Amino acid sequence: MKGYRIAICLALALVYVSTPVYAADNQVGTWKLNLAKSKYDPANLAPKSTTSKTEAVDGGIKATVDTVDSTGANIHYEFTAKYDGKDYPVKGDPTRDTVAYKRIDDYTFEATNKKGGKITTTAKFVYSKDGKTRTITTTGTNAQGQKVSNIAVWDKQ
Repeated sequence: MKGYRIAICLALALVYVSTPVYAADNQVGTWKLNLAKSKYDPANLAPKSTTSKTEAVDGGIKATVDTVDSTGANIHYEFTAKYDGKDYPVKGDPTRDTVAYKRIDDYTFEATNKKGGKITTTAKFVYSKDGKTRTITTTGTNAQGQKVSNIAVWDKQ
């Protein structure tokens, strides 16, 4: 019986040691876009405001976003995605149908956005070490076929 207990303890220790350990997910929280610190190109497409709530789910995140776009239209969209690089549906966002997420490290994440199965933009999320700021650099082509190069700075609420 004692040998059986030792074998179980060793097996559990092996599982624990082989599982990647990450710090708390830095994406989690409510984030507000800081337009004064952000740069949008083309500038006329910058949103008037955006708030994003990010929750942790098993192996990824659930994001709920409310934005007032450059024309003043209210847009609400949501998605749940794991950090496995696979496409997940985005509901309510007119600029994309799916998003694929990857976790690079505790402070860096990448997202690939698609519309109609075609990659439109990629975004790199970088979180400050103090957890108060995130910077999202987005490049690609928008739904109107325009090149975009945005640096959006967000403050944690």
